Amino acid sequence: MLNLAKENASEIKNLDEVLFAIWFHDIIYKARSKKNEARSAKFAKKNLQKHLFKELDIHKISQLILSTKKHKIIIDDDLDNAFLLDFDLCILGQNWKVYEAYTQKIRKEYKLYPDFLYVPARKKVLQDFLNREKLFFTEKYQQLFEAKARENIQKEINLYS
Repeated sequence: MLNLAKENASEIKNLDEVLFAIWFHDIIYKARSKKNEARSAKFAKKNLQKHLFKELDIHKISQLILSTKKHKIIIDDDLDNAFLLDFDLCILGQNWKVYEAYTQKIRKEYKLYPDFLYVPARKKVLQDFLNREKLFFTEKYQQLFEAKARENIQKEINLYS
C-alpha cells in the first residue's frame, strides 16, 4: 500500500496523512474483534500527538483509518480516502494465483473458526463486495482491477458451493 501511495503521490492531496493512515490502519488487529479500526485510529492519534506531529492533520489520519472498516468513503473533500481504500483492495484484482494465496492467508488468519462458521461468513463478505455498484472508488483502479476483482471474488464464492 505504501508503494501504491508513492506511485500515486501526484494525485494525493495529503500524502503524509495517507502514508500514516496506511502505516497505522492495521496496527491493532485481532481476527475476532470488530474494533480493530477504532483502536488503530485511537493508537495513531495518541502516538502522533505524543510525538508532536503538529504539521499533520491527525484527525484526517484517524478518519482515513476508520474508513477501512467498511471500505466506504467518509472524507470526500479530495480523493485521498478513495485512493486509500483502493490501495487496500488492490489484492482483489490480482491474477488468480496471487488472489488465491491471499485467500489462504485469510483462512489461516481465521483458523480458529471451523468451516461451518467461516464459509458462510466469508461468502457474505464476498457477496457484499459483489453487490456494490463499484468495488474501487477511483477511475484508475476501476479500470485496472474492477473486472478481475469481480471475477476473483465470484470464483472464490464458487469454491465454497
